Amino acid sequence: MPGKPAPMKKSPAKKAAEKAPEPAPEPAPARVEAPPAEAPPVDAAPAVKGEAAAPAAETPAAAEGVAPAAEEGAAAAPAADAPAADAPDADAPAADAPAAYVPAADASAADASTPDASAADSLAADFPAADDTTDAAPAEAAVVEKPPKALTAPHPAVPTSAPLNVSVDDLNETSLTIKWNEPQTIGDSGLDGYTIEYCKDGTTDWVAAQKELTTANRLCIHNLTTGDLLHVRVVAVNPGGRSEPGTLAQPVPIHEIAERPKIRMPRALRACCVRKVGEQINLVIPFLGKPKPVVSWLKDGKPLDTKRVNIRNSDKDSILFIRSAERDDSGVYEMSVKVDSFEDKSAIVLQIVERPSNPTSMKLVDSWGFNAALEWTPPKDNGNTEITGYTVQKSDRKTGEWFSVLEHYHRLNATISDLIMGNSYIFRVFAENQVGISETSAVTKGVATIHKTGISYKPPEYQERDYSEAPKFTTPLSDRSATVGYTTKLLCSVRGSPRPKIEWLKNQMIIGDDPKYRKLTNQGICCLEIRKPGNFDGGIYTCRAKNPQGEAIVSCKLEVKHIILPQASK
Repeated sequence: MPGKPAPMKKSPAKKAAEKAPEPAPEPAPARVEAPPAEAPPVDAAPAVKGEAAAPAAETPAAAEGVAPAAEEGAAAAPAADAPAADAPDADAPAADAPAAYVPAADASAADASTPDASAADSLAADFPAADDTTDAAPAEAAVVEKPPKALTAPHPAVPTSAPLNVSVDDLNETSLTIKWNEPQTIGDSGLDGYTIEYCKDGTTDWVAAQKELTTANRLCIHNLTTGDLLHVRVVAVNPGGRSEPGTLAQPVPIHEIAERPKIRMPRALRACCVRKVGEQINLVIPFLGKPKPVVSWLKDGKPLDTKRVNIRNSDKDSILFIRSAERDDSGVYEMSVKVDSFEDKSAIVLQIVERPSNPTSMKLVDSWGFNAALEWTPPKDNGNTEITGYTVQKSDRKTGEWFSVLEHYHRLNATISDLIMGNSYIFRVFAENQVGISETSAVTKGVATIHKTGISYKPPEYQERDYSEAPKFTTPLSDRSATVGYTTKLLCSVRGSPRPKIEWLKNQMIIGDDPKYRKLTNQGICCLEIRKPGNFDGGIYTCRAKNPQGEAIVSCKLEVKHIILPQASK
């Protein structure tokens, strides 16, 4: 009868684990199963009390990519150490099974995924070997946690570039004001500020002008000694350190400036100064400044050609003189006056112009009726100024004289009208700018001939108006009274077409050629003059007007009175 096996003692680690309180459940991380590996055959231990033997599951150490126990120095006890014949206790493990086998490739991959070797050692220490395990429950699939990503190291801070355009803004006997522009390249680290340093000429002892950095682009340095000659530099500072210094071009003498230099440009020269070719140019530009400023001139950024341009300077002005202007004298003339480190600049734009060349070509496009169509191209040389128009002229081949038909014309094509039938014409065109028209012209090669065509003129027909009208008295005769022996007249007016014939009647009797009566008719005014009427000349007088259209009559009564003399006169 076999003897009863001795009870297996629990390890201290397991006792501590049983006494410790269970930790709060944590969210299960994503489970990643290790790829199946062909493990070497392991002799399974006999089952205890009908329980199945614990499967050879992968240990957490193997799941985390830890090398096999034999490589880590924690190899499992061989199966021979366990008694094969004796039945194990129920609480004892099935057998001292070897640790799960991890292929070399997986082990190397696990080693590569771990941050370092110390991390793998710590993982091996946290998970005990198989001989320390007393529970017979099957192990769950290994849980793999992704290692944290390594943080990218930040780029090292880089200093900025040097400040730009360091210059003197103000100066007196005890202070100096410097201004500058920010560096061209600042970088991602930004800009903390500027430090200004100065030193005397001939020394290398740079002194900071301020205790703290300044963010402004201007600084006044106080408490300087009159007569010193100072070098000044500006340094930009950021987390990357100090930049290259931006320095003044020349050292600055510390003294008072009596009057800053200033150019007083005349108003007429502030805009573009236009002169004709061959003209004399004499420009006087006054300026201010004490002591006497140093005057310099540049043309288009280069020194002047003294053979073409003369400069005369005095204490108060500078004169630019050109004896005979040419097209090449056009450009931007820059004047500069300087007193120590103070400077003032001004520019004059000089434009030398002349008449343009003739248009490139001119052609006769078409001619019809009394019209001719023309086209031409602009001149190659516009005289250094814009073209303001064109002048078109025509010439009759019979006379050969030229006449202007278009002036100050802006287009490059035109139609000439009102040409004479039967004549032939040629045309020419001149270009024009603010100086004048071109000396030569472009002439058409073709001739515009206005052909004669048969034209029959038929005057319009108008129906003559019938002005015939029957006689009509516009002013009738009026009754009259006459005195015996005094001549009297009877008047009336009549109209009619054709002119009516006038007859006078007395008591319905036609008055003939009796010398006592005088008949007058003028412009429709009819008059009957009765010379020295007697007692028997009274009665009814009638005027009758006749023409082919009809007749009209008008009558009046004439009464002849006697003169009664008083008895005394008898």
